Amino acid sequence: MSNADKIEGADAADWDAIEEATELLHEERFYEALVFLRDVIKANPKNAYAFHFLGVALYETGELEAARDAYRASVARAPQYLGARVALSHVLRQMGDTREALREGMAALAQVPGDPDALHSIGLTYLARDDKAAARKYLEAFLASGPEVEVAEEVRAMLVGEEMN
Repeated sequence: MSNADKIEGADAADWDAIEEATELLHEERFYEALVFLRDVIKANPKNAYAFHFLGVALYETGELEAARDAYRASVARAPQYLGARVALSHVLRQMGDTREALREGMAALAQVPGDPDALHSIGLTYLARDDKAAARKYLEAFLASGPEVEVAEEVRAMLVGEEMN
């Protein structure tokens, strides 16, 4: 994980405590990461990074409700942690709670205006709500931010596909 994932002003010790877990996640060793992160949380239940990456591991193992709860715990401990808030927005949308997903996405966007990840999350949430005009607005803003090629192609396909006409 990059320094961009760090919480501004957070304790470096919290980041250091989860560094091995982020390597496990990068290697797609999700169950090992779960065990590691649970130990980190037992040692320091205030570590917002540990809860965020626990959410990542749980999401990757198909545990959406548990992932949602982990992301919520991360946001509760560090409301300014943009990555956790955007991840929470995505998982809420996938669980069908578009009202809360939109609330979290908008909170992320208010925190960092123009944030590409927040724009993407909001656009997908509006699409899930079948609000095509709003979805188009946020997804086009996302594309204007210069996202990675693969994600940009997916979004462009949505914009020209049946669901956006």
